[in-house]
Order: sequence, then structure tokens, then C-alpha cells
Amino acid sequence: MEGDEFAAALLERIRQARSALAAAAASTDSIAVAECLDELERALLLARENGIDVPAVINGPDARDGS
Repeated sequence: MEGDEFAAALLERIRQARSALAAAAASTDSIAVAECLDELERALLLARENGIDVPAVINGPDARDGS
């Protein structure tokens, strides 16, 4: 897998992990929250180790549009 493909796949993995964590957090399943958090942490560590910049999550009432 080429560098750009690897980065894109890893960023998608992070996006999916963030989404899964949000869904788990909205539930009452603390085990699912822990598992989703572990997956997100593994993916973020892999990104850091490979020098891949991960965009911040911006949402909610305090989100800004960059202006």
C-alpha cells in the first residue's frame, strides 16, 4: 500500500472509530465504550508514529467554521 493510500485508510479508520465511540458513549454499554476508545487510541498512535496529521473533531455548539 502506498503512503497516500495508507494515510487515507488510516484516517478513515480514525473517522470510523470516532463515530463508533460516539455511538457507544450514547448507549449504556461501558464495555463498548472501552473497546471503541481502545481502537481509537490504537489508530491515533499509528498515525502519530507514521507522521500522519489527523484533523481535529469540530462539532457541537462551540464548533467554529474556521473564520
